[in-house]
Amino acid sequence: MTGQLPLDDDPTPRRASRPGAHAPLAARMRPQTVEEVVGQATVLGEGTPLRTALEQGTLTTSLLLWGPPGTGKTSIANVVANALDAHRIDMSAVTAGVKDVRRVIEEGQSRLEIAGRRTLLFLDEIHRFTKAQQDALLPGVEAGWVVLVGATTENPFFELNDALLSRCRLVRLEALTDEDLHALLDRALTAPHGLDGAIELTDEARDHLVHLAAGDARMLLTTLEVAAAAHDGAGAMDVEQVAVAQRRYRYDRAGDQHYDIVSAFIKSMRGSDPDATLYWLFRMLEGGEDPRFIARRMVIFASEDVGLADRLALPTAVAAFDALDKVGLPEAEFALAHAAVALATAPKSNSVTTAIGRAKDAVRRHGDAPVPAHLRDAHHKNAAAIGSGVGYEYPHDHPDGFTGQQHLPDELRHLRLFEPGTRGHEAGLAARLHDWWPRRHPAPPS
Repeated sequence: MTGQLPLDDDPTPRRASRPGAHAPLAARMRPQTVEEVVGQATVLGEGTPLRTALEQGTLTTSLLLWGPPGTGKTSIANVVANALDAHRIDMSAVTAGVKDVRRVIEEGQSRLEIAGRRTLLFLDEIHRFTKAQQDALLPGVEAGWVVLVGATTENPFFELNDALLSRCRLVRLEALTDEDLHALLDRALTAPHGLDGAIELTDEARDHLVHLAAGDARMLLTTLEVAAAAHDGAGAMDVEQVAVAQRRYRYDRAGDQHYDIVSAFIKSMRGSDPDATLYWLFRMLEGGEDPRFIARRMVIFASEDVGLADRLALPTAVAAFDALDKVGLPEAEFALAHAAVALATAPKSNSVTTAIGRAKDAVRRHGDAPVPAHLRDAHHKNAAAIGSGVGYEYPHDHPDGFTGQQHLPDELRHLRLFEPGTRGHEAGLAARLHDWWPRRHPAPPS
């Protein structure tokens, strides 16, 4: 496609100007060059491929930036636009539609063909686009008419089309470290486009601000700005003067935080670590997770990972679930913590879990095996005439309650699905089964 440039476009390459004093501090501190980016050394450190491409202005691949809030997704888009001298267009997947995307791509093609200038489309919350809407991006991305920089806090492997993923470079961003946040704080306090030395902070106040931010640069700068606005200018601000917000616990009940933290909770119980178990339990509770979801996971865990090694595990988990229903939070925290610690410290066995897998496999392979005649229902009047139930031995008629009779179909008579472990109560069970097996499967006569 060729034609005229959009009327509001300027074909002359230019660097985006820094926001003025009216803009929020977080916007004013947004980096203009790759050297100004704080943190993310893994993807933007000296000598990394992405940094080299930005420094040389040779980046041609669209980017998908995946990370928690406040880790630099918008800032990196700003740096990319400046490094490429690209015309930047910002859109949000919350409000944009397919028509908007197609218009940007058409303008990007014209801009590239007429003025030789590239277009950077920054698409925030890209995971909110449906799969059909994502398809609208493919022609422009593949042809290079636009450089897409998509930002998401959600796992792109779940939320984005494979076709779009294959055409973009995925950049995983991590929460900023305390060291990163301290460096950003120092810059914000002294930079002319920041607070320009207008206020000072005690060391304790600095540490508190970093603690409140929890890896989120935007949260750090916003909290600092609010505290600075309330400061009377007398002396350095102390902890009490900057404690203008409760610490925010990052948790998304429908996103990666949900899955990652519940995974850590379960693996901590499985790893017999009650301290980590309690930490992750209360990370979920304080983050607003549905406590019934937590209780359900513990009930499942009791059978899946503790199993027969501790026969009280399942009743304990079920009792905690019942207590939650009866008394609710916060009182039910005691029952949930009680059950979580009990499960973490219980002996572990996955013998039942393994047996389930073997049993399902046996059914898939031999699901039509006939029921042996002596095990068939013998309650109807013609049962004996057709052999149903004939030869069945009633276990209670035997002194030790064990007959040794075959209960599997003939073709599966030697099948062994359940192999008990040696931990907890299963040790005694293993000894009993070891005694029963040869009685049920006697050696053939020589």
